[in-house]
Amino acid sequence: MTATGGTFAARVMIRADDIPLDTPRVPAREAAERELSKPMYHENDPNLLERALDRFWEWVGELFDAASGATPGGLLGLLAIVLVALALIAALWWRLGTPHRVPATADSLFEDGPRTADQHRTAAARHAAAGRWNQALQERMRAVVRSLEERALLDPRPGRTADEAAAEAGRSLPSHADELRAAARSFDDVTYGGRTADAPAYRRIEELDVSLERTRPTLDTASAGAPE
Repeated sequence: MTATGGTFAARVMIRADDIPLDTPRVPAREAAERELSKPMYHENDPNLLERALDRFWEWVGELFDAASGATPGGLLGLLAIVLVALALIAALWWRLGTPHRVPATADSLFEDGPRTADQHRTAAARHAAAGRWNQALQERMRAVVRSLEERALLDPRPGRTADEAAAEAGRSLPSHADELRAAARSFDDVTYGGRTADAPAYRRIEELDVSLERTRPTLDTASAGAPE
């Protein structure tokens, strides 16, 4: 009886020890969250900027992975395409030159200080003798306009363009209006259009300059302004 009772008591104790403690899930999760929210667990966490940078680089990596997956040859093929694109950009940069801003007065006929028509003619002749036809043409066109200003056929006006000068002078010198417009167009092509002048182009403006020196203006508008 005593042995049997002891055996029963031992079995009860063993079964009681084998039963695990069952803690409800919600209180356990809340307790874990409270514990993990303590500052001691977050001392080495990345800050907001570091998290943003990490996310950015993850996005870049995903982008490259997607691009390399769609490119023949994978990542090496993508790098080859990038290198070819950079080479093309460098070649265009070398061919076209460095972009630069054009100042507001870039179309002005005269770039430097005031000079006489004869000074422009001397500079034009010097450039022509050296075969610098672009500069020779430009200086001769400036000589044409300066000469017209000196003869009071054009009012001196800073910032005037070659086209404006040709149009204004053509009204006083109608027999040379077409030649003046052609000379202004040649000046613009060389100065702003990237064209290259040659000896014949320069000689045409030189002949125009000489011819204008011998031409008297036609004042066909004088009577129109007179009172009746």
